[in-house]
Amino acid sequence: VQLVESGGGLVQPGSSLRLSCSASEFSLDFYTIGWFRQAPEKEREEVSCISSSDGSTYYPDSVKGRFTISRDHAKNTVYLQMNSLKIEDTAEYFCAARDDPDCGYEYEYDYWGQGTQVTVSS
Repeated sequence: VQLVESGGGLVQPGSSLRLSCSASEFSLDFYTIGWFRQAPEKEREEVSCISSSDGSTYYPDSVKGRFTISRDHAKNTVYLQMNSLKIEDTAEYFCAARDDPDCGYEYEYDYWGQGTQVTVSS
């Protein structure tokens, strides 16, 4: 089981990026997918989640209104659209899959990707 993230890069504050999380060996439709990020010397934090049951989503206050998670069932991909990026959004971003219908805590995710770097700098 392998998750692959892509779409990271170096952008200026106020810009947008769209991260992708894809899988080749299983359908993401059956998994709750979370996006996490980890900045240097900081703990990993969840920035979004989309449940497998009803598509409900979660965002912490730090990204609410700027980030949007979505699924493309045909492409077996989950996206994280990030708008109005801030310097403090700089981090390694990871997607993770959970074999459960609801969003959960970090330790409850079963599969993790290798990450994609997002750097926001002027």
